[in-house]
Amino acid sequence: MIPTLDLEAACEALTDHWSPKVVGRVNDQYVKVAKLLGQLVWHRHEAEDELFQVIRGRLRIQFEGGSEAVIGPGQVCIVPRGTMHNPVADEECWIMLVETVTTLHTGGIPTARTRSIDEQLA
Repeated sequence: MIPTLDLEAACEALTDHWSPKVVGRVNDQYVKVAKLLGQLVWHRHEAEDELFQVIRGRLRIQFEGGSEAVIGPGQVCIVPRGTMHNPVADEECWIMLVETVTTLHTGGIPTARTRSIDEQLA
């Protein structure tokens, strides 16, 4: 039997903000869930696009130059590769991410919140 994935239940199981967990894989893409609160860090992924889908709450993604995308439940924002961005959750937000398996959590910007792929797979 092919399993189904309950994204809300996967998010409920998370205990830390900004610590994505891999919940599936589609070809060379990881499907991840995360709880967010506050802001991550300005960063870019030089070679990979990144898909954010809000499950619960609201997420602002700030972009270089002053623009931003605001996404709510059921909405998606795809950040093109090479785009400087900073995710911000003014209140707790639950998201699903789809990222290439090579995508580094905070691009090339290591921070205290940076999580390795091994940590995301645990």
